[in-house]
Amino acid sequence: MNPRHLALITLQQIDRHGAYTDIALDRTLGKTPDLPKSDRGLVTELVYGVVRRQRTLNAIIDHLGTKPAQAQPPLLRTILQLGLYQLRYLDHIPPSAAVDTSVELAKTNGQGRLTKVVNGLLRNYLRQTEAGTDPLTLPDDPIQRLAITASFPDWMVGQWWGELGEEEAIALCDWFNQAPVIDLRVNPLKSDPATVQAALSESGVKAQTVPALPRALRLPGSVGAIPKLPGFRRGWWTVQDRSAQWGGALLDPQPGETIIDACAAPGGKTTDIAERMEDAGTVIACDRTPHRLEKVSQNAQRLGLTCIETHLGDSATRGDFVGWADRLLLDVPCSGLGTLHRHPDIRWRQTPDNIAQLTQLQKELLANTARWLKPGGRLVYATCTLNPPENEDIIQDFLSHHADWQISPPGPEFSSFASPEGWVKIWPQRAQMDGFFMVALIAPA
Repeated sequence: MNPRHLALITLQQIDRHGAYTDIALDRTLGKTPDLPKSDRGLVTELVYGVVRRQRTLNAIIDHLGTKPAQAQPPLLRTILQLGLYQLRYLDHIPPSAAVDTSVELAKTNGQGRLTKVVNGLLRNYLRQTEAGTDPLTLPDDPIQRLAITASFPDWMVGQWWGELGEEEAIALCDWFNQAPVIDLRVNPLKSDPATVQAALSESGVKAQTVPALPRALRLPGSVGAIPKLPGFRRGWWTVQDRSAQWGGALLDPQPGETIIDACAAPGGKTTDIAERMEDAGTVIACDRTPHRLEKVSQNAQRLGLTCIETHLGDSATRGDFVGWADRLLLDVPCSGLGTLHRHPDIRWRQTPDNIAQLTQLQKELLANTARWLKPGGRLVYATCTLNPPENEDIIQDFLSHHADWQISPPGPEFSSFASPEGWVKIWPQRAQMDGFFMVALIAPA
């Protein structure tokens, strides 16, 4: 099947039914298992690209169309976005092909009477760009200009601009608009990085070692379907961004301890903890969603880990683990603003009001799970967001009500990310990995 048609189907699932980008794309590609690798790559590029760049694309439609983008029929708007994305961002596709295939999409999807609209708008875009004019009307306000050209909500860009300044805010937007790479965490109980690296190389997949994370490998190129890579079914490794791997390093679990992962699903950090403990001790994995908790068990089974126990329940309210844990990982539900390159729809789903609700949940989780530690125990609070109200503000609020708790400064391996206050904040544009926040807190003895 034509990759542009598959991209259109996927984008309709996202636009009309609110599907998440990765889930909708997996569903589409799962129905076409024989699709050539190059076509799978194009479908992925088109889907993620249109979702990322939709504000910029809509602004062009607003300027060139007879109707604003939001007043266009949804199917027509998506076809125009696909065509404009190819013209503006994909150098390897001839402009004539981008226009012609977009017109064909309109014809084959019941929009035959609107083919002239598609052809006319896209060719108008080409004429203006060939004449050296960018058909994008921009406001004078610099934050709004960046938000439109980089395709983010104004409030999000304004927050980064205020915290980082103009230059780094631009760099962060640019980073979030790049396609993500895949990182692996090698399971030392089953293999080692050199063995995994060699096996991947034999299958044509390049893997790079990662400084300061001896079990991490980065796959910089196209890799295809993850379960088909060598070592996956044998439990040699799991996919985990290297920023998340720093969370296990900060927790520093030891063999024989009792560790609780309070918000465990789908189990990336849970299994990292078990591997670091050499599968000796007890890891209690908690989550309130049964099907997500099942993923923890599935991952543990594939990796050959036996020390993990799963417990269904809400960690914000349950009280059955008081005083049990030597260490506790609290990777709270968050806005995900450190992962916008992997989950581009987050930029359009999250709002300041949504985040205000999340911060209340985060406070409740921290207050309740702190009681689960033994005297002198270690709690690591972590998020995959860059948003201070979910990070620094939560910790400062907790410490203001728990004066007998202390921040444990991170070790020298965290020197690139550590703040004077003792927490760790990973900025993607500086570290070339997902945005992440974490801090280690020590309970009173």
